[in-house]
Amino acid sequence: MSSVVELYEALANAPDDRARARVIAEAFERLEERYPHLPDLATQQHLRETELRLQREIEQVRANLTLQIEQLRGEVSTAIEQLRGDVKTEIEQFRGEVKTQIEQLRGEVKAEIEQLRGDVKADIEQLRGEVKTDIERSRNSLLAWLIPLMFAQVGAIAALVKLL
Repeated sequence: MSSVVELYEALANAPDDRARARVIAEAFERLEERYPHLPDLATQQHLRETELRLQREIEQVRANLTLQIEQLRGEVSTAIEQLRGDVKTEIEQFRGEVKTQIEQLRGEVKAEIEQLRGDVKADIEQLRGEVKTDIERSRNSLLAWLIPLMFAQVGAIAALVKLL
């Protein structure tokens, strides 16, 4: 029986109900042999139910993902704020260290300047002393020449006055 017409003729020609039932059973058996996956076929109702289940699951997954995304945003915001605080703390520490080093350098520079001032003052005083000594020597040297020249001049004028 390969067609529906043949099934109809076999049912019409069957002498009793038992024979008809046998023809129907054989038709189902051939149908199952020809389409072994027939029990696994889904109907439109099955597909609609599966579609609704999948849509519900998709919505649940979407809601879970949204919730997880919000949680991650919160965690990331918290982590960012914590990092900002840590960075600010590190910057303040660094500023404090830099200020301390600057103050230390200022102190060292002031000490160096004071030392240089002292050295310069000592050098100036030494030079002043040397200049005074040189001036005294020059004055003494000039006086050593000037006094005899003055006596010689006075003598020369006296000799000129005697001659005249």
